[in-house]
Amino acid sequence: MTVSPFEDLRSPQRQLIEWQIEHADLDALIDQASLSTPTLDELSLRRMKKRRLALRDQIARLQVIMDPKEPA
Repeated sequence: MTVSPFEDLRSPQRQLIEWQIEHADLDALIDQASLSTPTLDELSLRRMKKRRLALRDQIARLQVIMDPKEPA
């Protein structure tokens, strides 16, 4: 069975990497916004923090699915 390149784009490993990159980008944006003058409105900052938290949860769930803990 041959795997097409398009199927690989939707692999769980690739999704995990994309989410980790997006989470890191949001981390950097939030840190930069909190250190600089208040150029970003409070609503945008809260939305970025909420998205970052959602990504963290998605990453954790996907990691559990990809590498489940074995029962002791």
